[in-house]
Amino acid sequence: MTVIKRWLSVISILCLLSCAETPELLKNNNPDKYTVAKDVLWASPDEFDLTMDIYTPTSGKEAYPVLLIFHGGGWLINHKGIMTQASKYLASNSEYVICNVDYRLLVDEQNTVTIDQIVEDVFGSVLWVQEHIGHYGGDVNNIAVTGDSAGGHLAAMIVNSGHLLGSDGYSEQSLRFTPSYLPTGMTAEQVDEQGGISVQAAILSYGAYDIYASGLEGIESWKNPFWLMAGSLARGLFGDKFNATDNPSLYKGVSPSYLIPQASERQLPAQLLTAGSEDKLISPASVKTYMAKLQNAGHDVQYWEHDGRGHAFLDSGSNSLMGQSFEKDAPLALDVMIKFLDGVFY
Repeated sequence: MTVIKRWLSVISILCLLSCAETPELLKNNNPDKYTVAKDVLWASPDEFDLTMDIYTPTSGKEAYPVLLIFHGGGWLINHKGIMTQASKYLASNSEYVICNVDYRLLVDEQNTVTIDQIVEDVFGSVLWVQEHIGHYGGDVNNIAVTGDSAGGHLAAMIVNSGHLLGSDGYSEQSLRFTPSYLPTGMTAEQVDEQGGISVQAAILSYGAYDIYASGLEGIESWKNPFWLMAGSLARGLFGDKFNATDNPSLYKGVSPSYLIPQASERQLPAQLLTAGSEDKLISPASVKTYMAKLQNAGHDVQYWEHDGRGHAFLDSGSNSLMGQSFEKDAPLALDVMIKFLDGVFY
């Protein structure tokens, strides 16, 4: 399938703005099981406020492992609200502090945000959590990250490149990131010297792992319908002065597929990769290709496929036209995620 057909085939699947909320079952959301701190401000890069919702179990343990969630939407649409139902489900059915995180989109700041800045936002969110999550019952030594689609890409960047930090910002000369939040009194270099950003587990759901290939295939043009859905003109992921053909190092530097270390050099945490068997945007084959690269490099990775499901099966709400809903599609996948995390942390 050509990239044009692939993108167009999922427009109707991803019409998330029209998703309807449906009544929640107690299994899907039991507010007695958690408390929630909503819209916690964690950084303001370029005076753009970024927040997260933090869910803490009420079972009374001294500390809980932490899970950060990054939403999908092609780096162009959605916000943490699309992961609210998943966050409530996880908080109702597991014992983790859940952090549902917002980051900047490409169309923010008058359509000037670059994809490396988005990576820097999620890097910063992990550093903020490591410094502050103790106030919300979280264990700073037991942190996992997850995300779906674009969020899966961002979670993979944390795992693969969280050690590539510097104060000069991302460029062809450095290919290092300056997190949007840094621990009090520390520079990016000092964080890097202490081992960078490390997490203990990751769950990557139908993620985009090769931004370089996507750049060659038209993600920066009208061929990518997310620009239209975001109400914006298409442009380069790094601005109009750069493209994947002339500046491959920039694109590969934000592509997890090109950033997998050999386990003998740096061991990555345990990872679970998931995909929908009917996904036309991020195919199971592409996810398995990424998994094979991880395995060939000596890393611990598991795979789970959601039978009969397409893209975005973790999203809040429902789409009656496509026959998709959170209640029907998400719980089984979330149970698989909980089982994986429990195997790592408990």
